[in-house]
Amino acid sequence: MSLRYLLDTNVLSEPLRPKPNTSVMEMLRLHDGEVATATIVWHELIFGCQRLPESKKRRSIETYLKEVVQPNIPILPYNKEAATWHAQERTRLVSLGKTPPFVDSQIAAIASVNEFVLITRNLSDYSDFRDLELENWYK
Repeated sequence: MSLRYLLDTNVLSEPLRPKPNTSVMEMLRLHDGEVATATIVWHELIFGCQRLPESKKRRSIETYLKEVVQPNIPILPYNKEAATWHAQERTRLVSLGKTPPFVDSQIAAIASVNEFVLITRNLSDYSDFRDLELENWYK
């Protein structure tokens, strides 16, 4: 299998929810080995975890990140190609009066330059970008 999908933060953190969305969990199972995530998403997950007080929840998240995500899901970098795409799209969108969040733009750039489908619950956060395929696995 080859990598095809880039997981946004909400999708990658879904397995940690007390009642995970069954559709998302099924799609993660079906596409095992075809998913990656972005360094930006990794940052959001680590930052969110480290902000929590020492607790059972924090330890559970740390274990998930260390034992599930890190060894099994490739983490793609924000590199020169992504930065160039990001700058071009940001310029285009600003000229149209739109200012998407910087981190969402970085995630979109990583997905686009790698020709991955971006999987997110927040389609509206990414809908203005060109050359970006989106899917929502939440049903």
